[in-house]
Amino acid sequence: MTTEFASPPAAKPFPVENLGRLVFKNAQEAPHEVAVLRLEDGDWKDVTCARYLEEVKGVAKGLIARGVKPGDRLAIMSHTRYEWSLIAWASWVAGAVTVPIYETSSPSQCDWILTDSGASLAIVENLELREVLTSGTDWKGDVLVVENDLVAQLTEAGAAISDEEVEKASLAAGHEDTCAIIYTSGTTGNPKGCEIVHGGFGGVVMAVEERLQDAFVPNSRTLIFLPLAHVLARILEVACFYKRVAVAHEPDTTKVVERLSEIRPTFLVSVPRVLEKVYNSAAAKAENAGGAKAKIFKAAVQTAIDYSTALENGGTPSLGLSLKQKLFAKLVYSKLHEALGGECDRVISGGGPLGARLGHFYRGAGFDLLEGYGLTESSGVLTVNPINAAKIGTVGTPIPGVTIRIAEDGEVLAKAETLFKGYWQNPQANADSWTGDWYHTGDIGELDSDGYLTITGRKKDLIVTAGGKNVSPSQLEDLLTSDPLISQAVVVGDNRSYIAALVTIDQETFPGWADKHGKTGSVADLIQDGDLVGAVQDAVDRANRSVSRAESIRKFKILAAEFSVEGGELTPTLKLKRNVVHDRFADDIENLYAK
Repeated sequence: MTTEFASPPAAKPFPVENLGRLVFKNAQEAPHEVAVLRLEDGDWKDVTCARYLEEVKGVAKGLIARGVKPGDRLAIMSHTRYEWSLIAWASWVAGAVTVPIYETSSPSQCDWILTDSGASLAIVENLELREVLTSGTDWKGDVLVVENDLVAQLTEAGAAISDEEVEKASLAAGHEDTCAIIYTSGTTGNPKGCEIVHGGFGGVVMAVEERLQDAFVPNSRTLIFLPLAHVLARILEVACFYKRVAVAHEPDTTKVVERLSEIRPTFLVSVPRVLEKVYNSAAAKAENAGGAKAKIFKAAVQTAIDYSTALENGGTPSLGLSLKQKLFAKLVYSKLHEALGGECDRVISGGGPLGARLGHFYRGAGFDLLEGYGLTESSGVLTVNPINAAKIGTVGTPIPGVTIRIAEDGEVLAKAETLFKGYWQNPQANADSWTGDWYHTGDIGELDSDGYLTITGRKKDLIVTAGGKNVSPSQLEDLLTSDPLISQAVVVGDNRSYIAALVTIDQETFPGWADKHGKTGSVADLIQDGDLVGAVQDAVDRANRSVSRAESIRKFKILAAEFSVEGGELTPTLKLKRNVVHDRFADDIENLYAK
């Protein structure tokens, strides 16, 4: 183990003055290449780089005509869609600072973000979100609605603005100027606004390009279904525009599989929960089919894991294992590839821990699985696994220009030029988060001798049992949710005599399980059913085999419903709000420790 590892800076600088200038560069150098795929009347239409620049300039002129000046903050509240992206690029061309707001935000959260950022204008997707945005605030700015034909309205309103005026506005910002104030979704208290600079996003893109040199090849395309309000989706789109990867957008997560078959992406960037869902769906389908299909799937999963494990540290799988992997590639893995569109051979996972078992499965099934790590405060990325040199279970090595240090208490510290400027108007948060040039991430981790980082948990989430044992809940939770029947798990036990867990049942896999076991009714009807309790107990037993007795789960409680963004237990990127769960289910937790 080592305590510090640095990667030299990227060899090339970001080639344009600011992010907005990328659309000008693309139109000039490759006017006929596809920039964006847009869904119109059920068909995907190509939008070329030249056409996209004209649309961006049209909206930018409209914003300028409405009085938007360089440095003004412009809030965007919408599901991921073509117009979200278009308006964001137009805002940068007009010299404005984007302030994303999750479409799931409450009126009080909207009020905080609008007033704290000092936004002068807000753009919302529809009338429903306008009501959410305006119902709980005294903020007096204008609100424009995308679905009121806003793009055409702005383009018409800006008809009198000259190209020279747009050109001047588009050159107003430099690498050190703020391009976005992204509010952390916040598991406690009011969200903090992270000031991201143009050179922060740009520098990350250059570093990732150097690290993943063949990640974006000609005719590449991808589907963005993560919230564009989240830093991972924003840095992905900036990278795609820089490398001229065709981008499609899908706001409805229930339609992602359908869109994948239409777009046939060559690579995907995803949060772990989506990859878990794809795996769990396939596993549940096989399990419910029973007989030979269930046995074949289990054998295929184990083969993929064994094959990937054999690849670690430059290893070579045995001939017998290689033959088994090829057999299952035809029988099983090919269906998984088809579910992701049929042409996707690389998956980059971020936004949370994937878990080694799932990582090995995807790599063993034929995907180049690269897990990375970053924060809003790091402009999206700090580390990523190198192509052809990934270590499953780690989040890779620092990208060029980043230094990672492990503090004495295990906290991960980061130093880089691409880190954010600071928390907007929050000197106390800045003082609490920095020690000199080192940013305190709040995560606990380890560095191996090759510089690969493993995240073991959040500093504030660490459980210390009454016996003094330190337990990271995320490891146990990952083990539990690897079972197709379990969608979410919350491990508890701080200052208690043993570890326990709250468990939710996957609503997609549950009907198949219930049918196979002859059960009727909902999860709420069956939370004390012997077979369901027994199935969860089996998953708990499997998880416990991977930890010491002091860390093992002694009791659990099945909850009647899954945690959700709408319910307030999850952030918009599906991270757990532990404090909310602990408060909301305090009685259930107490009952786990009742004598």
